[in-house]
Amino acid sequence: MEVFPTSSPLFMVHRREPEFIAPSKPTPHEFKYLSDIDDRKGHRFHFPAIFFYPSKNDASMASTCKGRDPVDVIRKALAKLLVFYYPLAGRLRESPGDKLIVECTGEGIMFIEADADVSLNRLGGGDALKPPFPCLEELLYVPPGYQDFLNSPLLFIQVTRLICGGFIFGVQFNHTIFGGPGLGRFMIALGEIIRGEVSPSILPAWQRHILNARDPPQVTFAHREYDVTMSDNNNTLPLLIPQDIDYRYFFFTRKEEGALREQLPVHLQACSAFELLTACLWRCRTVALSSDPKARVRVVMAVDTRWKINPPLPAGYYGNTMVYPVAVSTTEKLSHNPLGFAVDLVKKAKNEVNGEYIRSTADLMATKGRPIISTEGTYFISDVRKTPDEMIDLGWGKELYGGCAIRNQCATLWMSSFYMSYRNNKGDEGILVPVGLPRLAMSKFVVEIESMTMIKPSVPALHPKTSQLTSLIYRKSAL
Repeated sequence: MEVFPTSSPLFMVHRREPEFIAPSKPTPHEFKYLSDIDDRKGHRFHFPAIFFYPSKNDASMASTCKGRDPVDVIRKALAKLLVFYYPLAGRLRESPGDKLIVECTGEGIMFIEADADVSLNRLGGGDALKPPFPCLEELLYVPPGYQDFLNSPLLFIQVTRLICGGFIFGVQFNHTIFGGPGLGRFMIALGEIIRGEVSPSILPAWQRHILNARDPPQVTFAHREYDVTMSDNNNTLPLLIPQDIDYRYFFFTRKEEGALREQLPVHLQACSAFELLTACLWRCRTVALSSDPKARVRVVMAVDTRWKINPPLPAGYYGNTMVYPVAVSTTEKLSHNPLGFAVDLVKKAKNEVNGEYIRSTADLMATKGRPIISTEGTYFISDVRKTPDEMIDLGWGKELYGGCAIRNQCATLWMSSFYMSYRNNKGDEGILVPVGLPRLAMSKFVVEIESMTMIKPSVPALHPKTSQLTSLIYRKSAL
């Protein structure tokens, strides 16, 4: 197993005074309710995302961008786009019953222009550019006085020029307004406006009432993701205080995936890569943490229901559509059973999700006080892989990296992981997964992962082939 230490380059960022960007034309002043899927207490925060764009020669740029400053181009395009996405220029208010509502005031989103004395190569370049990112607070700035969830801008955008000619687009968005897929639609539309279109190819649709609770509510699933306690005997894992956390990346190619599939019974070998890796990581993490054998452990998965809802949502719908099914076991059962046991649990939990599941979730939110997902003994997994067609072109070509903005000392990275598409410098393609654990547990985790991904022959052989988890493991420490 190769191990590559990384450094955290320090650099200076000079920011201009924050400004508000309002829609370039008059928009309606009205009030728009969020859906009961949007309006979860677990969504009441600003979610950070970041996009890195390299310098391009004129031949590869959109004609509307040649010889122009990206800050100026993006600033003007945002004003035009907000005419269509005008609720984003408003402010969140709280209405009776702890229900959130958007007042479409037209005040605008917050925009910050900045310059940094660093190049993309110094930040890692193409192959090594991945979270956690150094000095992230300098690239995703929120001015003092604007941290309040209510009555604040719904988007904070900072565009930072780099000395190499590239730039960084950082955004923090109010998660009750949309999630990652909604941000993706917004960014695609922004790229279209930058490239000279007069309107987005898919017009945004609010229509949040579609995912409101039913009348009367009908909670038809157990929704164990929202359990307050996970057993009658209170055998739960403590919520660890992150200390001396070791962050590493694990890269799974088809070779490692094939080695894991060989360990499964025939009826499970057709499982998805997501189900396979989630089961593997959950099991290895549980073994590494060496918890009470009777403690309940859970893996919560972010699953998009957009294409499962009937009748279908409007094409331009940009609200939240994620649900969070959970697989539950005891430490003892998960650790001592073969990998197929974990895969079966993950597969059953994920396969529960359908159009009824999200409606049942909305009903639960409305009737149970909008509970948050329990974090005790919980490991969170989300899949943020992109195809080339899903990458965002803002007129200067597609991003080198675009997605979650994870800080070096993120207090929650130890209890969550996400899957990213990745190609290493050898041309191998696969899935890259960041994992954070206390140092001692990480050492055990690495041993467990290595043992599970060795290629084992299906019949005895004199010289069995073996392969370690060849990739990279990037280390980050939060002390």
